[in-house]
Amino acid sequence: MTIVADPHIGMIRPIIPQTPEGCAECLRLSTAWVHLRLCLTCGHVGCCDSSPMRHAREHAHAAGHPIIQSFEPGEKWRWCYVDEALV
Repeated sequence: MTIVADPHIGMIRPIIPQTPEGCAECLRLSTAWVHLRLCLTCGHVGCCDSSPMRHAREHAHAAGHPIIQSFEPGEKWRWCYVDEALV
């Protein structure tokens, strides 16, 4: 895995997870998720691309918030949806 210097890093803000119990949309819709992702611009918690609904990606594109971090215990990697790269 190659980690790149990403121009979107400046969009990372101090955040508090909005729904630490799970994907905001999946909780509302009573749908299942596989893994969780945390928006590093606003704190939105969404489900991953392996989940049926892919809410983290949907949020990133709709809100213009490109960088997420894994919200799984013990994982700290970050991903930029714009550049499709680890950051």
